[in-house]
Amino acid sequence: MLSLRPRRSLAIGIGLQIAIVALPLIGIVAWTEQQSHPGVRSALVWAVLIIAASALYAVFRYRRTGITVSRYGVVERGFFGRTASVSVRDIAAVVRLDLYRGASDETTPQLFIVDRDGRCLVRMRGAFWDEAAMDAVADFLDMEQTVRRDPVSAAELHASDPKLLYWWERPFVG
Repeated sequence: MLSLRPRRSLAIGIGLQIAIVALPLIGIVAWTEQQSHPGVRSALVWAVLIIAASALYAVFRYRRTGITVSRYGVVERGFFGRTASVSVRDIAAVVRLDLYRGASDETTPQLFIVDRDGRCLVRMRGAFWDEAAMDAVADFLDMEQTVRRDPVSAAELHASDPKLLYWWERPFVG
């Protein structure tokens, strides 16, 4: 059995962003403690408490996020608590590619675990998972692997394999 967690640098980046927001707010609360208006003080104290609770919730959710691969299949536990289980008999192949980030020249590695219809069952995005974790999943599953050597854009991926993308990445057809 193989258990993986998202890259640690992601947690550090999120923690820094929360600190950038929280520290000035705490400074404002400390400064307004000198002021006499209790309404402003209590609103800022509540704001600090909400940010602290949100940060603790984010740390809790991040620590529970992961992918577990076994000989029976793959279990993915997402950040928001959604758990997806995929039986090994439903997996047809593993697709590896580099996807361009928006309109830039930077690419992000992607791993897609697909069924026989080409529909994505599990997706590992390079923003969250390092390539060593993707290699470990692909090697552990020991399935047919398709590796695309040339990077593709989201539009090119939609044209060639529309079932690999999330619903919000597909063009809206009204």
